[in-house]
Amino acid sequence: MGSSLAFRNFLLRFLFLAWAASGCVAGVGFQPVSPDELHMTSEPAVPGAPAIILYRQVDRDDNIRTGHEDDYVRIKILTEEGRKYADVEIPFYRETEDNIVNIHARTIRPDGTIANFDGKVFEKSIVKSRGVRYLAKTFTLPDVQPGSVIEYFYTLDLSEHYYYGSQWILSNELFTKAAKFTLKPFEPDNEKLILRWTWNWLPAGTAQPQQGPDHVIRLEAQNIPAFQREDFMPPETELKSRVEFIYSQDTFEPDTDKFWRGVAKRRYNELENFVGKHNSLQDVVTQIVSASDTPEMKLRKIYDRVQQIRNTSYEPRKTEEEKKRAKEKPPANVEELWKRGYGDGKDITWVYLALVRTAGFEAYGCWVADRRRYFFNPKTEESHKLDANVVLVRLDGKDLYFDPGAAFTPFGLLTWSETGTTGLRLDKEGGSWIQTPLPPSSASRNEREAKLRLTEAGDLDGKLTMTYTGLSGMYWRLRERNSDEVEHKRLLEELAKEQVPAAAEVTLTGLPDWASSAKPLVAEFDIKIPGWISGAGKRALLPVGIFTAQEKHLFEHASRVHPIYVEYPYQKIDDVTIDLPLGWQVSSIPPISNQDAHIVLYNLKVENEKTALHITRMLNLDFLMLDPKYYAALRSFFQAVNSGDEQQAVLQPGVAVTSN
Repeated sequence: MGSSLAFRNFLLRFLFLAWAASGCVAGVGFQPVSPDELHMTSEPAVPGAPAIILYRQVDRDDNIRTGHEDDYVRIKILTEEGRKYADVEIPFYRETEDNIVNIHARTIRPDGTIANFDGKVFEKSIVKSRGVRYLAKTFTLPDVQPGSVIEYFYTLDLSEHYYYGSQWILSNELFTKAAKFTLKPFEPDNEKLILRWTWNWLPAGTAQPQQGPDHVIRLEAQNIPAFQREDFMPPETELKSRVEFIYSQDTFEPDTDKFWRGVAKRRYNELENFVGKHNSLQDVVTQIVSASDTPEMKLRKIYDRVQQIRNTSYEPRKTEEEKKRAKEKPPANVEELWKRGYGDGKDITWVYLALVRTAGFEAYGCWVADRRRYFFNPKTEESHKLDANVVLVRLDGKDLYFDPGAAFTPFGLLTWSETGTTGLRLDKEGGSWIQTPLPPSSASRNEREAKLRLTEAGDLDGKLTMTYTGLSGMYWRLRERNSDEVEHKRLLEELAKEQVPAAAEVTLTGLPDWASSAKPLVAEFDIKIPGWISGAGKRALLPVGIFTAQEKHLFEHASRVHPIYVEYPYQKIDDVTIDLPLGWQVSSIPPISNQDAHIVLYNLKVENEKTALHITRMLNLDFLMLDPKYYAALRSFFQAVNSGDEQQAVLQPGVAVTSN
């Protein structure tokens, strides 16, 4: 038996070496089969883990013409639950024109035999919690069972003629026994370019990244803890063990203030060259506003007009052939963009700056840090992280912020990722730091108004109107901007069903205005909820929390690792009227529920209107991020919310009165 196993292992190694020598493998390629890995049944460092990463390797080349990254992953499946890792998702970002190519995968069964992956690779749009959407290459490995080892490798093909900060993400959903990372930096021939790197949360005992004589930067790490995902947490890249590489034309400046003054002056000069003073804009402003308009009305009219410019940043991705046909230089200034009638979101926002200045307002261009993927720290001198532009207008001693180039963003608001974040206001003196405001919860509301009828059989049916204002409306419009009416209908009906903690029948009857940023997004439905009431003797019990499903399972875990982070403050407001069957009476209603924790607020009120019940409910979240030490209090608050939502009104069924 022993000699047979030894021969099989020798044969597998020989086949691997022969296959690798054939030149079919790009990047790191498959690794030799290890008997120890096949015999492994658990990992002492993470007892009970469903699977672990045995080895991971990332080799990146930042060459501006042939940039690519070769990735290899080897996973041990330890339990039945671990079989889910046979379904592989490789995320990538289409906006940078990157692509995943050269995917190879295989399963090594517990007995050492191999099942190569020869199935189809799909490209899907993946939607995670809180609506986060990204593209991914997906595939499923064959014949995976507890004891198997699965491995795959692929190449991330980077877009040409473009360099940007690279990144090593060490943390993974699974515990990693060993990993190696390399980076071959981009070294231009005729340009001064400095590369430096920073790191966060390196595993214990890990040496800092080092650059060798061949200019390649290397890092090796062992026993990398699994990353724990939680609902409502900050961007993952902020929390994971990582190394970030920063390309810059400037050396690191010990005087941080001096560094940012230089950045601000350069960007100010670039902006003024684009915005400048163009005489034709005066005629444009005269056509948009009237002399009798109030200052705020003028700002709004200009905003609305600028948002009508065709925004190429939000159009479907063009094919390579379409790009060649549409090839033209970016506009040299705002005047040229206005004549073209289209531009990207960044330049459209600068058009607004030019027009409000022409209208006589004191206005500044600002670069702020988008907080979708990371949080900004000026001390690291990463100027590329000031990557979103907004306009600051001084009016009556107040600073107002605008970004009409962010599609569907209502007047007076910034898109959520530009709120509550640090920015640099540009001026000829070297700029100054700003903090964009966080809008109040009342600025973004989810409102549900329902006129329902309770039937003798215990069903609810009637009309439901869902209204999304502010950033709530902007979110759905932005997400669905390239969908058709069929998809819009499907989405809204599913969204309405998700509000109800029971099976519901929903039909969209009124189509929203998907194009406007000025109006709330309003959807109207016919709705039926079968069997909503339950009987108890001669009484009927009616739960009063009708549209409360999304709060039922919030913050259920007893402990918390990461801070609690929301995209923006918001309100949920319900106004529900339920007409009772003829002859029915209300025996009792729940008391008013009122939970006020200042940054979170909940109120539920049920009123007996004799022939009807009137239910009003409000949930208010007015914070951006909470330290984990406040999690227990927040969890207790939502437990009280659930208790309030689960209350019931007691009804007394009657005998219907009829007449000739």
